[in-house]
Amino acid sequence: MHYRHFDTVEAEVMPAAAKILIAGGFGVGKTTMVGAISEIRPLRTEELLSDRSIGIDDTSGVDRKTTTTVAMDFGRITVRADLTLYLFGTPGQERFWFMWDDLAHGTVGAVVMADTRRLADCFAAVDYFEHRATPFIVAVNCFDGAPAYQPEDVRIALDLDPETPVVLCDARQRDSVKKVLITLVRHAIAKSRANPEYQGKPEYQGRPLPAG
Repeated sequence: MHYRHFDTVEAEVMPAAAKILIAGGFGVGKTTMVGAISEIRPLRTEELLSDRSIGIDDTSGVDRKTTTTVAMDFGRITVRADLTLYLFGTPGQERFWFMWDDLAHGTVGAVVMADTRRLADCFAAVDYFEHRATPFIVAVNCFDGAPAYQPEDVRIALDLDPETPVVLCDARQRDSVKKVLITLVRHAIAKSRANPEYQGKPEYQGRPLPAG
């Protein structure tokens, strides 16, 4: 399904094809988010959890999860006739973090997903994108039965910069995910205009975002 108007996205020009990362801790909903919005059948690299992961992967809080992403998720959505987003979901477990640098190459922005039951699990992703000066937003996946907090409370808990957007979402719902991506696109554009030097960083290799 194409979202050629993508509701309230303004007419600013982004690269004709933009790469977006969906990151966060284990079991936070990255695979679900990519699958909910992708207009093509998403590529998934999920494997069943086995006894070999005991003592390595922390499954507290997501005890019913039986699979894990071992490489990446991939999906695509057409935002407008002149803008396509390619979505890459990162693996959440620490033992697979070595792949993040390859996945992050050429990225114009990232969504860091958070679960209020395991908020500390997204610290690594926040630190990673802050270190790389990659525009990112935090999307709090509102799981059934999870503690509910206001976005500003999450911002304080994660010690985020004031301009970093924090949004609440349901990764299962296409419209909710669409709003997350709209927020990221706007934030990436604003970052590029306010900080033209970002265009020289690895995340903006290829066709750059406009400075004005």
